[in-house]
Amino acid sequence: TGKLNANVNGAQKSMLPKMKMIPIPEKAYGSFFEGDCYIILYNKKTSNGFITDLHYWIGKDSSQDEQGAAAFYITQIDDMLGGSPVQHREVEGHESEAFKSYFKSGIIYKKGGVASGFRHVETNMYNIRRLLHVKGKKHVSATEVELSWDSFNKDDVFLLDLGKVLIQWNGPDCNIAEKSRGLALARSIRDDERGGRAQIGIIDNEKDSPDLMQIMNTVLGERRGALGVGIPDEKADELQKANVRLYHVYEKDNNLVVQEIATRPLTQDLLQHEDCHILDQGGFKIYVWRGKDSSKEEKKAAFSRAVSFIQAKGYPATTNVEVVNDGAESAMFKQLFKRWTEKEETQGLGKVCTTSKIAKVEQVKFDVSQLHARPELAAEQRMVDDASGKVEVWRIEDLHMQPVDPRTYGQFYGGDCYLVLYTYLISGRTHYIIYMWQGRHASVDEITACAFNAVELDKKYGNEPVQVRVTMGREPQHFLAIFKGSLIIYERGTSRAQNNEPEPLVRLFQVRGTDEFNTKTIEVPARASSLNSNDVFLLTTNQVCYLWCGKGCSGDEREMAKIVANIVSKRDKQTVLEGQEPVEFWAALGGKAPYASDKRFQESTVRYEPRLFECSNQTGRFIMTEVVGFCQDDLDEDDVMLLDTWEEIFLWIGKTSNTYEKNEAVSSAKDYLKTHPAGRDLTTPIIMVKQGYEPLTFTGWFSAWDPYKWSRTSPAYKPHFNSNVNSSSNYQNNNAPSVVSAVTNGNGAYPREVLINKTVDELPEGVDPAKKEYYLSDADFHDIFGKSKNEFYQMPRWKQQNEKKQHGLF
Repeated sequence: TGKLNANVNGAQKSMLPKMKMIPIPEKAYGSFFEGDCYIILYNKKTSNGFITDLHYWIGKDSSQDEQGAAAFYITQIDDMLGGSPVQHREVEGHESEAFKSYFKSGIIYKKGGVASGFRHVETNMYNIRRLLHVKGKKHVSATEVELSWDSFNKDDVFLLDLGKVLIQWNGPDCNIAEKSRGLALARSIRDDERGGRAQIGIIDNEKDSPDLMQIMNTVLGERRGALGVGIPDEKADELQKANVRLYHVYEKDNNLVVQEIATRPLTQDLLQHEDCHILDQGGFKIYVWRGKDSSKEEKKAAFSRAVSFIQAKGYPATTNVEVVNDGAESAMFKQLFKRWTEKEETQGLGKVCTTSKIAKVEQVKFDVSQLHARPELAAEQRMVDDASGKVEVWRIEDLHMQPVDPRTYGQFYGGDCYLVLYTYLISGRTHYIIYMWQGRHASVDEITACAFNAVELDKKYGNEPVQVRVTMGREPQHFLAIFKGSLIIYERGTSRAQNNEPEPLVRLFQVRGTDEFNTKTIEVPARASSLNSNDVFLLTTNQVCYLWCGKGCSGDEREMAKIVANIVSKRDKQTVLEGQEPVEFWAALGGKAPYASDKRFQESTVRYEPRLFECSNQTGRFIMTEVVGFCQDDLDEDDVMLLDTWEEIFLWIGKTSNTYEKNEAVSSAKDYLKTHPAGRDLTTPIIMVKQGYEPLTFTGWFSAWDPYKWSRTSPAYKPHFNSNVNSSSNYQNNNAPSVVSAVTNGNGAYPREVLINKTVDELPEGVDPAKKEYYLSDADFHDIFGKSKNEFYQMPRWKQQNEKKQHGLF
C-alpha cells in the first residue's frame, strides 16, 4: 500500500553531490553508498487519505556538510507538504524498523560515494568483485566488507558477488530465516541490478559444493585457521523501551535548556500546542513533537535540538530520531501515551467519540452479515462469526470440569472459573474457541486448574482450538455475543449446587448494550452512588424487581434490560424513570446519594495500528523484534509471534517453533503488557492461535490473507504440540509428566523455597505451575512426600493433587 516516489518534489531517494538532490532510479532502491546522504519520502494510502514519512539517511563516511544539507532539504520538503509528514533521522546500520520495512529484499551498503570519487555502479555492469556480509532475520542488511576469508564467520550469511555469478555462503550456525532472506537479496541483485543475467550458487555445506568452493578459493585465496563467531544483533529490551520521559526543550541565553515534565505513563494533555517537546524512549528512540502554535524557528531547529539532546544525554550518535507534528502524529508516537483522543474517533461496537466536553454517544446497528465478506471488519469488531455456533460451558469444581446446566448459560460468578467451548462452521470446516473465564475472587488453584483443563480440552479436539484467557469484566465482544444478550456477571458467590452462602436480599445490576451482540450485565454495589444516568439498572429485592431507566438511556437499552430482568429475578417487575423513584426504591439502596448524571464522555484509547512482533527471551532479557508493514509471509513457522491490536493480544504459534518459545508465550505476552510504555491494562485478553487454525479476528488484520498457504506447503499438516497457556510439558499419560527442559540449577531441580506456596507470577521462568513438585530434587521430593517421584506418579491424580495441596505445591 505504500509507495516511494522518485522525483525531487516527492523525492525519496536522493544523493547530494555539491549539495543538490538527484533522483535515484527505482532499480537502485535499497542500495546506499556509505559516503553519501539520502532523502526518502514514503507515501502510504489509508482510509483517511495519505500518511507521509520523510527520512534522511546518513552514511557513516558522509561529510558534515552533506548531513547538514540533508536536514535542510528535509525541512524544505516538509514545508512544501504543509508540515504533515513525520520526519526521521536514520544512521547507517541503525535504521528504524519502519525504514527497513520499505526494502523487502534488504538493504545493501556500498563502499564509496560521489564525494570520495568512487564511481557509482550502473545497473547493467558486470565487472564487479565484492563481498557482502548479510545480517538480519526479518529485515536484512548487507554490508560490503573486505574481500577476504578474514571477513567471514560461522554465524552469518555472506554473498560473493562476481557480476555474472553470485555465490551465497551460509555459515554452519546461521538460521533458516537468514538463509532465505540472503537468497531473496541475491535474487534481487540478479533481477534488479543485472537484469536477470546472473547465476546464483548456494553453499550450505562446503564439502557438498566443491566447484563453488574452488571459485571462492580462487577469489579469496586459501582459508587459514578456524572461522570465528559473529557479533550478535543488539536489541533494546522492553524494560528499556518502557522508560519514557517527556521534556520541554528550549534555548535560553544561547544554552540548551532541558526540563523534564513527566514520565510513564504519559497523557496527551502534557503536550502544549505553543511548545516543542522531546520524548525520550529510554535512549532507544528520540521523538521531537512540534506544537502547532510554536514558532517557525523552533520548528526548524527540531533536528538540531534532538542531536544536541542526544549529545547532552551521552547517547550514541546513531540514536534514531523522529519528528512529529501536532495533529499529524505517527502511530508509534501515539502508542506511548495512556490514551489518545482524536476527533470523530469510533470506539467499540458502533460508538462514536467526539472531543467536546460532554460527548454524545450514538449507537449504530452492526450488520454481522458483512463479517466474512470483510475480514478487516471481523478483526476490528472482534467477531469471528455471527455468534450462531454451539456453546458448551463447564465450571471448575474440585479442580475438574463440571458441566453447567444449559438453562443457566451466560451466568458467571466471581468466585468461580469456567471453560466455554464455542464450535462454529466456516466454509464447511469446524472451528473451535476455548474461553477460560477467571472470576475475580477465584482461588489460585482454580485459575491454574482452569488452564490445565483447557489444555486437556484442547487435546480432545486435536489441538485445533483457539485459546482465549478472559478476566472478569474484560470479556471480548464475541464472548458477549454468544450468550445472546444474557451475559450476567455476579460479583461474588458460586454457581455450585452445594453453595451455602445466602443470596443477598438486595442486588443492583448495571445493564449496558443495545442488542444481543453487545449487551452485558454486571452486578455493582447496591447503593445509590452506583447509578449512572446513561444506563438502565435492575434493583432486585425480595418483593419486586425495579427497572431504573436513566435519562440518557435508549429504547433499545430498555428492551434488553427487560430480557435480563426476567433472568435475575422472578419477582414482579416495575419500571422506574429517573427522577420519579418511589420511596421504597431509595430505601432499598440505603438512601439517596449523588451519582454520575452527565452524559457519558466516551474515553478513547490510542487510535491503534496493530503491531506484530517476534518474541524471544532466551538471552535472559525479554526481547521483541517488531515487524513493520507486516503481512502473512512474516509469520515464520519456527517462531512465536505476538500481534498487538490494543484491545487484545494474539499469540501465533508456528508449527515448528521450539518448545521453550511455546511454553513461554503467555508469560512473554504478560511481560509485554507490564513493560508497555503506555501502562497497559494487565487484564487485556490474551488469545493463543495456532498455525493453520487462525480465526477471522486474527486474519482480518492482515491484508490478502491466504487460507490455503499452510495446507499447500504442508498438505498433511496437523499441529501436535502442547499449547497450554500455563504448562511447559506434555503428559505421557494421565499421571506422569514427560521430561521437561527447565532452566534450573544445573541438575534439573529448583530449591524447595522457590516452589512451595508460590503463585504463578512468583515461580521461576519455565516452571509449570501445575507440576511444581516435578522441579524438586529427588532428595527434596522424598523428604516432602515420603516417596519417590515414580511412586508418586503411579497414584491416582486426585491423590496426587491432595498431597500437593497439603505441601503447598498445588
